[in-house]
Amino acid sequence: MFFGLSIEKLLLIGLIAAVLIGPERLPRYAEGLAHWTARARDFLQGARSRVKEEMGEDFDDVDWRKLDPRQYDPRRIIREALLDDPPVPTVKAVSASAAILAATDSTPEQKRPRADDEPTPYDSEST
Repeated sequence: MFFGLSIEKLLLIGLIAAVLIGPERLPRYAEGLAHWTARARDFLQGARSRVKEEMGEDFDDVDWRKLDPRQYDPRRIIREALLDDPPVPTVKAVSASAAILAATDSTPEQKRPRADDEPTPYDSEST
């Protein structure tokens, strides 16, 4: 809805405002609200017509839903900005480890269960 307000919430706000303003001043405030709404509508229509005049024929060709800022994904924008080429499909992890083993021409170590008194393996280069 409008700023996250539903119809029920707007009606409740209107009812509370009517009670607080009172029956004597309510017609004057309603007239002011109608005047303000008409001025805002005229302003928006004028802005739209100015944009349409400045853009010319291109105004009708614009897909305005595509320009909605809620649809932007910052990760995609950064990825597209950093990569000139289209993204390369990812390789499965099993294939990658097999390719690494094949490139080093070494046989994988046989995994054996670790004894309880044996220390946990530690790689000093990883920290």
